[in-house]
Amino acid sequence: MALDALPRLIPTGTCWCGCGRQVGLGSFFAQGHDKVAEGALLAARYGGSVAQLLHAHGYGAGHSVTAAAVSEGAWDECSHSGCDYVGTPTSVRTHQKRAGH
Repeated sequence: MALDALPRLIPTGTCWCGCGRQVGLGSFFAQGHDKVAEGALLAARYGGSVAQLLHAHGYGAGHSVTAAAVSEGAWDECSHSGCDYVGTPTSVRTHQKRAGH
């Protein structure tokens, strides 16, 4: 699904992991609870397996989730010749600085 096709979500003031904590304006999660929610979803729906998650969404050997992230504009590629680094725009900039690209 293209990024522009995703629904616009609005924070509710309560942590979305299900703990019930109140969170600050504009936040979906208490600090660190995004990872709690991610782990819980992975456990509840995919048996705790990232491979099962990827397979359920059509990714795996021969269909790269990282290539999809780049092609949909969510991730970037390092522009240095011969470098295969991909990641969020921020992580690619950090990589390029550290690698001297």
